Amino acid sequence: MTVAAVGILMGATPLDPSPGEARSWLRRELLHTEYHQQNLVEQVVSWLERQVGRGLDAAAGAPPLSTFAGMVVFLLLALALAWLASRARRSARAGTETRSVLTGEVVTAAALRARAEAALADGRHGEALVDGFRALTARQVERGRLDDAPGATAHEVADALGAAYPQQSTLVDQGARLFDSVLYGHRPATRDQAGSVLALDDELADGR
Repeated sequence: MTVAAVGILMGATPLDPSPGEARSWLRRELLHTEYHQQNLVEQVVSWLERQVGRGLDAAAGAPPLSTFAGMVVFLLLALALAWLASRARRSARAGTETRSVLTGEVVTAAALRARAEAALADGRHGEALVDGFRALTARQVERGRLDDAPGATAHEVADALGAAYPQQSTLVDQGARLFDSVLYGHRPATRDQAGSVLALDDELADGR
């Protein structure tokens, strides 16, 4: 919530605006971009604006006590808008976090591959796919086909390997998308999808 809005709500001006003035305050406050970072937030803000407008129209001919109660409701709604905006900002920051393939864990490609195969045998297909793509990436780093860049994303890995292995570029790109969708999109993986990533690791390992 802006400083100006807080000043208005907390007493910088008398708490007895006309319905038109109150709606104007709310409209100006809702123009700030933090209220429009997500479609869901926009819908909630629009609904709240309609409710406040109806409440102010109803309070136009009400006694002073009812008008004061209406302003308290207005304050609570404005605070709710500020909370929604803060949630939207946190979600936006989370969506821009670096989505790297390899972590700070010191582990060989062979160990990652063994971990992936164990997960696949145990029916943990998502873990098998993630560790399989990490094994693929680590193996290509060990072979010198990829730079040793721990912060590289799946998209960056796919671009580099697509250039090194043009015939497998489509499969590498598909593997990278599966990796992101499972690890960061929290989508389930099938046995076939996990198996396809392990097969791609074998194919690239055999390539020259």
